[in-house]
Amino acid sequence: MHSLIPPHRFFPYLTWTDIAEMPEKDRTIIVQPVGAIEQHGPHLPLIVDSAIATSVLGKALELIPENLPVYALPTQYYGKSNEHINFPGTITLSAQTLLAVLTEVGESIYRAGFRKLVFLNAHGGQPEIISIVARDLHVKYPDFMVFPLFVWRVPNAGKELLSSKEMELGIHAGDGETSVMLSLLPEQVHMERAACEFPRGLPTDESMLSLEGKCPFAWLTDELTESGVLGDATVATKEKGDRLLDSLARSWAKLLQDIYNFPGTN
Repeated sequence: MHSLIPPHRFFPYLTWTDIAEMPEKDRTIIVQPVGAIEQHGPHLPLIVDSAIATSVLGKALELIPENLPVYALPTQYYGKSNEHINFPGTITLSAQTLLAVLTEVGESIYRAGFRKLVFLNAHGGQPEIISIVARDLHVKYPDFMVFPLFVWRVPNAGKELLSSKEMELGIHAGDGETSVMLSLLPEQVHMERAACEFPRGLPTDESMLSLEGKCPFAWLTDELTESGVLGDATVATKEKGDRLLDSLARSWAKLLQDIYNFPGTN
């Protein structure tokens, strides 16, 4: 049931008495991985984001000191994926539903006596929702530190391994995600179907508008790509995936230590 999470770090394996008697709950870190079940092109399974969130956390938990109190909740597999809704297989929650689910999870963690909650998100369509949840929980409970974090926004080997075009525009099912999945679940990756397709219809170089970044516009994935791929999946390799995963895990291990040491702003 713990999947890639070390079993002694898996929150649901604890008993209620374990939690009631746990020392230093105010500094103990609870991590909620958040992913999605959505299309990732013809070559990758729907589980990509959830698999990446779970695996990076699991590998990071193997690297931290044993005395660092960190526990992982079960992965939230369903996310807000309506940008992919026109591709069969995508399962999406509304923004309101995901906000409510994560808020109520956070309130349950607070009620149990914990004061540090990390949302480790791996799906690019929902950081705004997770940030709203984090802020609202902190407003309601000022001594509750909540961290709305994205799995890829830590130092990692991407700049060394991926092309500059991929780093800018390869935002979905391209080289990076495909390489990681070749490392994690190679039997579920169909490289013979891998596509190279970058977003079509983007603003000109002279425009201030951009796909993401400071001046974005709303889009649906099928408006930008026929295959569901945004990037070059054809150049992905397991070796790149191994290095990406290792670098992400090491950065997350450091980040968890930083969160433990952070006293908060109260």
